[in-house]
Amino acid sequence: MSNNDWKSRLNVVYSTNPDFSYEDTQEENLEPLEPNKQNLRVWLDKKQRAGKKVTLIKGFVGSDDSINVLAKMLKSKCGVGGTAKDGEIIIQGDFRDRVVEILTKEGYKAKKAGN
Repeated sequence: MSNNDWKSRLNVVYSTNPDFSYEDTQEENLEPLEPNKQNLRVWLDKKQRAGKKVTLIKGFVGSDDSINVLAKMLKSKCGVGGTAKDGEIIIQGDFRDRVVEILTKEGYKAKKAGN
């Protein structure tokens, strides 16, 4: 961590101790589980999206980089846009069946959930 990384130090109170050293207690590198140990749920959602349907993939355990790689692969195989944020992958459109099929071929445990 660089000394100028002020965003990671938000909400830290000033210390008058000259020997004070800020220690980051958060684990930054979350190791992704193996695909056969991931338990992914595939949902169809249209709440707060102006009636447009999106496919949500929840339950991924891993770093932001690894979830972005998986999201990019799913978006390219479905031929649509989407994003990965807050531990969820969002694929534009109703692609539940196709996403479950792709994930199982890649070795993930995936199930359709919800509506």
